[in-house]
Amino acid sequence: MSVLAQKLIDPQGFVSPRMVADEFHTTIKEVAQLTGLSVDAVSKKDRVHSKSSQKRLRDLVMIINRVTPWCGTPFQAFAWYRSEGIPSFGDLTAEALVKQGHADLVMQYIDRIAEGGFA
Repeated sequence: MSVLAQKLIDPQGFVSPRMVADEFHTTIKEVAQLTGLSVDAVSKKDRVHSKSSQKRLRDLVMIINRVTPWCGTPFQAFAWYRSEGIPSFGDLTAEALVKQGHADLVMQYIDRIAEGGFA
């Protein structure tokens, strides 16, 4: 497990929205917005541990973890996630695609670039 994942995943194996917010100097509300979840889904314990909430949170962590070596630091990877348009998807950001439920497409794009493909 990467250092970033170790920081953001609690001992029970759940991605912690609070740890994500702390790591990237943001708020729980913004973590909800980043993933397309409601504030309740990232702040109420029973909702945070739901499959759908954890999937979106894990998608965020996996994508940031995957691009960190290219970006330099997790914080720079977080900035890429939020602001860099992906040409293959009409310049939508990774954030926008994750909100739409298309994290798999972002990961496919990242894998394609890692293998030497074009944007």
